[in-house]
Amino acid sequence: MEEKNTQTASETKNTKKNVWQFIKFALFSCSAGAIQVISFTLLNEVLMKTDWMQSMMQNHEVFAKIMQNEYGPCYLIALILSVIWNFTINRKFTFKSANNIPIAMLKVFGYYLVFTPVSTLLGNYFTARFASVGAIEYIVLGITMVTNMVTEFLFCKFVVYRNSENTAPMKEKKAKTKEPAGEEASGHV
Repeated sequence: MEEKNTQTASETKNTKKNVWQFIKFALFSCSAGAIQVISFTLLNEVLMKTDWMQSMMQNHEVFAKIMQNEYGPCYLIALILSVIWNFTINRKFTFKSANNIPIAMLKVFGYYLVFTPVSTLLGNYFTARFASVGAIEYIVLGITMVTNMVTEFLFCKFVVYRNSENTAPMKEKKAKTKEPAGEEASGHV
């Protein structure tokens, strides 16, 4: 009976740890989300409306094809900025992993090799299909960001940082003790 209680207490502790880990991931992802929304908005509402950008789209056929649905390029640039931030901060503070950073980055890159084309194609589809809906770009962006957060957390937890969570060395707080520098410090002359 005592062994069962110990097991239950251990499971409860792990559940609390996992919930707290997801909360940290979500909070850091919100900061990455802010980066993504701000950069997307600047690209979509400011850069796309500049004379230079409009001239590029009118005078260059290839560029015009790429920018045909403005959502895709704006989304991709904003996504890249947020991924770099999110990977860096969550590796250090959420998963506390000492994993080989280039290998961890390659695994995250693999995740985005799948997520990015799927989310971009779906985003382009829905923004074109529902173009008459006000702020459709931001509705699609929000849904995509929530999907990204949940699936990326699961991928990081069970693939990228599997068996390497909490392996980063902890910085020890050095006690600040004042040792006498010499005889003058100790009061002896």
